[in-house]
Amino acid sequence: MTGMAMRLQIGFVLLVLAVGCAPADDAATDDGAMAETADGAPVDPVAVRPFMIDVPQMVLDDLQTRLEQTRLPDQLDGAGWDYGTELDYFTEFLTYWRDEFDWRAAEARLNEFDQFKTVLDGLDTHFIHQRSPEPDAMPIIITHGWPGSIAEFTKIIGPLTDPVAHGGDAADAFHVVAPSMPGYGFSDKPTQRGFGPEQIAEVGAALMERLGYDRYGIQGGDWGSIVSRWHAFNYPDRALGLHLNMLVGGRPPEGEDPSSPEEIERARSRSSFYNTAENAYAQIQGTKPQTVGYALHDSPSGQAAWIVEKFRAWCDCDGDAGSVFTRDELLTNIMIYWVTGTATSSARLYYESGNAPTSRPMGYIEVPTGAAIFPYELFITPRAWAETAYNIVHWTEMERGGHFAAMEQPEAFVEDLRTFFRPLRD
Repeated sequence: MTGMAMRLQIGFVLLVLAVGCAPADDAATDDGAMAETADGAPVDPVAVRPFMIDVPQMVLDDLQTRLEQTRLPDQLDGAGWDYGTELDYFTEFLTYWRDEFDWRAAEARLNEFDQFKTVLDGLDTHFIHQRSPEPDAMPIIITHGWPGSIAEFTKIIGPLTDPVAHGGDAADAFHVVAPSMPGYGFSDKPTQRGFGPEQIAEVGAALMERLGYDRYGIQGGDWGSIVSRWHAFNYPDRALGLHLNMLVGGRPPEGEDPSSPEEIERARSRSSFYNTAENAYAQIQGTKPQTVGYALHDSPSGQAAWIVEKFRAWCDCDGDAGSVFTRDELLTNIMIYWVTGTATSSARLYYESGNAPTSRPMGYIEVPTGAAIFPYELFITPRAWAETAYNIVHWTEMERGGHFAAMEQPEAFVEDLRTFFRPLRD
């Protein structure tokens, strides 16, 4: 699907592409070509190579200069967040980023997890592979979405891989694989048209096969939900179960919907919220990702405003993102986009999702499926609707939480995964 493509890359773009080393003498291309060592020797295309995040200091110095030279826009009196990211909040946020945020400390926290790279479908793919100390642990692949990253999973990997150390039962242990989707984070960027959710699912399936996992669990939210659905649909023989925290399903034909009026109203209300107030970003990224990419790729304040507004709007936080996310958590996620230069490539997934070729139409998911329904999720699908598309065997209505469930409600998220997969382990 990928190949060599000519690109204009100057100045800072070249800096960004140099981000990361794994190990120190390895470097990875971002154009789908074979990864090479520092001396130009090709990397074994099937090798699984240790990786450590190590952002060049010149990239951080450049960022500091850009933050110091930020030109902020005006704002209407009393506008609040109605027009987008609020100026007073964001001014303080940028000041913290410029003067206090410690990327090296955040980098060290991410590097506490076992990370690797391997070439899949011509793309050097980055992933966390955190194995459990429990020998009978279940493998599971967990996929993020936009505007998230692997940073979303830092609170859940420990409890999932080592439940005993976190007050749980050894029988609930998982080996966790958490890839950076192609075009996101420290994975390569696709260079050809048509690399959509199904193609990302193929990369995930190939990754699990390369790691030696024949049967495993699949989990996802946001784009990870769509990718995971394709993964389960195309590889039902490998999937022990499919767990989603953003389950999307269409309404059954009129007269065949047993949902209660309350369920239908909740679905309508959340859909109205998203389509009326929240989907402008998706329209832009789904039609002109390259155009908005110039601004996001060039301006750290622009990238931050684009992302932080969504974390605030999509969380169960009564408009106060600081009540559930620390500034360091938000900035760690934003920095992953900035230092890897993936604002544009990640946005392209919205375009590709509507244009990527598929091998066959998506059908009914036979794999046992569990749903964690968080009340402030973007879409709330009634169970009766979900049952027309998935083999629903587990359904949890959460009391609290929003779109970024693993970050917002990690304990509830972990417990639901354990409960769902418990009867499927054999």
